[in-house]
Amino acid sequence: PCTMSAAEDAKWLRWVTKQFRSIAGEDKEITLEGFKAALQVKESFFAERFFALFDTDGSGTISLEELLSALHLLVHGSEVDKLRFLFQVYDVDGKMRKSRAGLGGSARTFGVTAAAHPAGSGSIDPGELRAVLRCCLRESCIALPEGRLASLASALLEAADTDRSGAITFEELRAELEAFPELLDNLTISAASWLKPPPPAKRSRRPRYLTRAYWHNQRGNLAFLGGYAALNLLLFTLAALRHAGLGVWLLVARGCGQCLNFNCAFLAVLMLRRCLTWLRATPVAKVLLLDQHVVFHQLVGYVVLVLAAAHTGAHIANFSRLSQQDGRPALAEYLLWPRPGAGGLGGSAPQTGLALQALLLVMATFSSPCVRRSGHFELFYWTHLSYLGVWALLLLHGPHFWSWFVVPGGLFVLEKALGSAWCRAGALRIVEANLLPSKVTHLVIERPQGFHYRPGDYIYLNIPAIATYEWHPFSISSAPEQQDTLWLHIRSQGQWTNKLYEYFQQLKPVSPELDPLSRSLRDRRCQQWAQVGGDGAQVGGEGCHLDGPYGAPTRRIFAAEQAVLIGAGIGITPFASILQSIMHRYRRRRQSCPRCHHSWCEELRGEKMALRKVDFIWINRDQKHFEWFLSLLAKLEMEQVEQEPGGRFLELHLYMTSALSKNDVKATGLQMALDLLAAKEQKDSITGLRTRTQPGRPDWSKVFAKVAEEQRGKVQVFFCGSPALAKVVRAYCEPFGFRFFQESF
Repeated sequence: PCTMSAAEDAKWLRWVTKQFRSIAGEDKEITLEGFKAALQVKESFFAERFFALFDTDGSGTISLEELLSALHLLVHGSEVDKLRFLFQVYDVDGKMRKSRAGLGGSARTFGVTAAAHPAGSGSIDPGELRAVLRCCLRESCIALPEGRLASLASALLEAADTDRSGAITFEELRAELEAFPELLDNLTISAASWLKPPPPAKRSRRPRYLTRAYWHNQRGNLAFLGGYAALNLLLFTLAALRHAGLGVWLLVARGCGQCLNFNCAFLAVLMLRRCLTWLRATPVAKVLLLDQHVVFHQLVGYVVLVLAAAHTGAHIANFSRLSQQDGRPALAEYLLWPRPGAGGLGGSAPQTGLALQALLLVMATFSSPCVRRSGHFELFYWTHLSYLGVWALLLLHGPHFWSWFVVPGGLFVLEKALGSAWCRAGALRIVEANLLPSKVTHLVIERPQGFHYRPGDYIYLNIPAIATYEWHPFSISSAPEQQDTLWLHIRSQGQWTNKLYEYFQQLKPVSPELDPLSRSLRDRRCQQWAQVGGDGAQVGGEGCHLDGPYGAPTRRIFAAEQAVLIGAGIGITPFASILQSIMHRYRRRRQSCPRCHHSWCEELRGEKMALRKVDFIWINRDQKHFEWFLSLLAKLEMEQVEQEPGGRFLELHLYMTSALSKNDVKATGLQMALDLLAAKEQKDSITGLRTRTQPGRPDWSKVFAKVAEEQRGKVQVFFCGSPALAKVVRAYCEPFGFRFFQESF
């Protein structure tokens, strides 16, 4: 139990009194409605039960004395005291007589008078249990059939009702809860937490960026960034020294200009997706920032914007100085009219420079996240195409830019030509389109001949029926071993993806009667859009175009010894392909000699996999966001059972953040019932998998500590999800020395 010093207790009482007075009426009493609002309980059942138990005199309001007495017991009481309160919450028709008990006899146990409730039974019968569990499910955003709810109540009643009386007494509930030490240890009362004082400010500690673990894990990235900064400084210095004595403004302009030559060409290098994908398979991948090439492209873009501003500003300052000399043209003539000796083609350097500055500002403005993620992707797309104009103007503006640009520019043109050749080869047929829960569109596309990719790779997709010129990146969710088709799972989160979902929804609406949890693969096949004849007509008369595949950080997963895959929401998509391929290789590996590794299966030869253990963690907001991927997870579980009964090569961990956490008093009975029924039926009631769905968010310290204790080899963590969560996971990886790789989506 929680303990406080005398000073802390006095401080807490003062804080509670202040909070009480802020929500109490003129009569210094809290009504039920005020209590509900202050408690912020989504399900009113619990607010009403708490209120009734706090209202010891049955007046219909709570006084300060009643509130402090109740909260004092909840905060300072033992597990038995808290469990007794939980029992009274569940005993809906119960009337607990007023008495003095516990805490030296100075604190009152919770009770209500007959005016508040009818005479009670002192036990929890099946009807009460179902009513409470139903409320717990609603507050956890879990929807289960009535029969499933009855099974939960029956499992809890069967386990706790040791005397087979048909009801659960307090002693029986206490004895059963002792079999769940985690729930017992974490038993807290949420009714008290809202009136606890805010936690004291943590002492300032050494920033994460100054820790040894951070520098050790980021040494490769920091070395590359340091080399990039040093190269820019060297280029600036060499150019400035060549123009020493011509004035400080010209010195700055020439130095920035030389850096711009390099960075503008380097921008093209960072978007050579095919070349970068090829480099991932070479030793260079350990040195270059291939995993963050998009982020680094954005960084270099901002560097170019700053250098261009300094370059332009320095030239304008120099022209202003020259215009003040006798016989020199005015500043406007320098800037607006070509002049011999001004630089560039035909002396047009000032004019092309101003045009370049304007284009760069437009590109930077419409490339900002607030534009790209606000449903105006077209603005970003079309303004970003002005990079062609930027490169053209640079060739006219800078006399030496061509020497920097000839190699990356040639490779860029070659990659675009290859992409155009794919498009001219004809549209690919969309074999099937399924509309899954959480507005996920599952596309099954015919796989082109000679289309080879690796697990976790992504492609760019163009569907003319949605938008003629737009190409969007999506991870391939099918395994490379699936020969005939490609799978894409696309969550509706933006303008284009919403149009995609609505397009197929108009062609054939999904029947609301179908249960996505129990729908079999054969049933989903029945939702296939009708295809005209047998000549390869596309779904709805339209097809799609693909550009790719392109490599992702997850390509290196098969070189890891122990891999932790973390997907948040739709971030599971690249892991769908990886998990299938892992199990395929695991199954094939069992057909090879454990000593000489000779394979009796031709498909295994050339496949390398050092994996000894895989932990897959999927974090979702609520139940419906799990549904679209459950069939694959169930298949993976079944394959592992068949290949290695009791084996732990692939371990699944599912978390639902909307569910009441285990340390919430309202969740104790529900978690016990879910655990008991899962142990009895060998499947989770929420997902139907063998893996138990955990409520709340992962405790990353415990998760990674468990991974480290297994000692299966060097651990690498692969993450795909929101950038905010990526920062949290990365920070927890550093103390354990786990390498962290982030997939951008």
